[in-house]
Amino acid sequence: MGVELAHQFNVEVQEMEDVNFTDSELVYHVRDALISVQSGDSDSYHQLVGVMHHSQRLAPDEVALLVTSLKALSGAVSYIDSIHHDSLLNSIFGMSMWNYGSDVMDALLELIISLAASNGKYVDSCLDMLVGNFMPPMYFMEALKQPRGQTKKEQVLSRVHTALEDIAALVPMAALRLSSIVVHRMPPTFKKSLEKNRLKYRTEIFVENMLRLESGAIREFIGSRMIMAVVDMLIELDVSIGWDDILRDDSSKGIFTIELEDVDDIASDDDDDNEENDELPATLSHKRLGKNIVADLLDSLMVKIFEHLEFCANNKRLSEVFETLLDSFMLTILNTYKSKFAQFVMFYACALDPENCGEKFAKMLVDRFVYGDNPLTRMSAVAYLASYLARAKFLSVAFVSTTLKRLVDWCLEYCKIQDGEINPKAHRVFYSGCQAIMYVLCFCMRSIMDVPWLKSQLLLMPIEQILKHKLGPLKVCLPSIVEEFLKQAKAAHLFTTSETFIFEDLLESDFSRDFGGLERLDMFFPFDPCLLKKCDRNFIRPNFVYWKNVKTTYASDDEEEDSSDEDINEDFVPMNGESFMEEVVAKSADEQLLDIDEFDYAMNKMSITPKNGLNFRFGGDVTMQMPSRIRPSTSPESL
Repeated sequence: MGVELAHQFNVEVQEMEDVNFTDSELVYHVRDALISVQSGDSDSYHQLVGVMHHSQRLAPDEVALLVTSLKALSGAVSYIDSIHHDSLLNSIFGMSMWNYGSDVMDALLELIISLAASNGKYVDSCLDMLVGNFMPPMYFMEALKQPRGQTKKEQVLSRVHTALEDIAALVPMAALRLSSIVVHRMPPTFKKSLEKNRLKYRTEIFVENMLRLESGAIREFIGSRMIMAVVDMLIELDVSIGWDDILRDDSSKGIFTIELEDVDDIASDDDDDNEENDELPATLSHKRLGKNIVADLLDSLMVKIFEHLEFCANNKRLSEVFETLLDSFMLTILNTYKSKFAQFVMFYACALDPENCGEKFAKMLVDRFVYGDNPLTRMSAVAYLASYLARAKFLSVAFVSTTLKRLVDWCLEYCKIQDGEINPKAHRVFYSGCQAIMYVLCFCMRSIMDVPWLKSQLLLMPIEQILKHKLGPLKVCLPSIVEEFLKQAKAAHLFTTSETFIFEDLLESDFSRDFGGLERLDMFFPFDPCLLKKCDRNFIRPNFVYWKNVKTTYASDDEEEDSSDEDINEDFVPMNGESFMEEVVAKSADEQLLDIDEFDYAMNKMSITPKNGLNFRFGGDVTMQMPSRIRPSTSPESL
């Protein structure tokens, strides 16, 4: 019936065109069709609705009819009523621009803009229709593998964003409404919803559009909300990549930190695939993704936001966007339980502007630790700070030293007002600060000692006084960090009487276990090496300090290995005569991509705490080293 009515309407319009009716007369014809509904004569109206249902593979005369009808409706929007013309409005708002050519798209957008400007009650529907066109229909996904599909994508999206900007200019309230509509339209991130690669890629396209809004003409009204919504999506994906069994790991296992093999080792196996995928993300298949669809999507989305940050930096907008990122971090990521990767958005933003963003981030973390009220937030802040100072290659040694001094000063003041004994729970913020100081110095002590004036400042810091306090931080803090710190401190002559730092039961003390326990944060070192392949390889790695490349105070120049940051694989050192080298098995490119089960298995093996018994003494026979590539602290002892 709809096709017959549309054909009849086509004939009527064609007859009008044959006698050279003007555009205004065509508008009158459509207006009469709209008015006739109220009088009970709805044939012309239904014919008009039928035309709106024309979509794919239109003949030239059908294209002409649709364009003519849309333009005529644009001139008669004041006669459109939501009560009498509900079916027409549903048809218009249900049209997908991906189904049509340029002429129809332009006419449709002209109508949408006219509707939004004519009546405030249509604004949300018009905005929702445009946002709905952010993502292509499912059937179009295969076409995106081809250049013509990418061309079509840009044709659609450029028009959509122009229309959104036009509506925002005509209707001031529209920009504010748009942010809520975009967030409401965001695709689900549940694994079941992402099982198909098509859904994954559609999500990527949606995020592209959100970031495009952030940098567009209406960013003043919507930009910050888009950034925060994208970060929230990253967090949702992040926490869904779980290693829930880690907290129940057997603490008696003598497992040291194991580093996942470097992606460079497998790059030669899939260079061709990577090049193809970079050009055409839609070519990713179920086979390549395996079960790791969530991690792969998170990786891709982080790459997109990294690229967006680069774009902002190149356009002198990074400081503006960074303020929003910092707010988002403090509100969400800082206290997000089990956040593993989303925080690297902050890390990379800081790397793009170390002197401003990089230092501001560190100062904000120090302030939150020193002046904060919530103990868990303060502990999280100092954990982030320690990991950041240790891992950020782009921070100057002088800045690291200055920031470290603030931590030392706070810990000293805390010692002055405390008369109690060791109590891991009561003084957990203090122990977190002490652990952060030692962790940073494990990475940076040699660099600081190599600069005479910084060395003088470090030697003047009351670190020895703090660590010798009766609160006993060395007996409470993470044993592996204490061991490495004391080893470097002794070699650097950091303390006046280093022999006093030989403690009974230095490792595996009950105090240390109490300080960790099941109530600890699940990531004491949040900026440990990123396991997401693409964002790590292309963005994080050049700005990141790996333990393998750290110069320790006890290592002579002859012993230091000549290696690059890109070569971060290493065999793990023997402990008590046993080798903990991770066996690297040659795999195909498809097999190299971890699925979720492999991912969880690898995480379950990772612990930063060596277990060497209760009778260990500093300076003893057992050799321990900091791990070459520490994953987030998932051992029961960590904070």
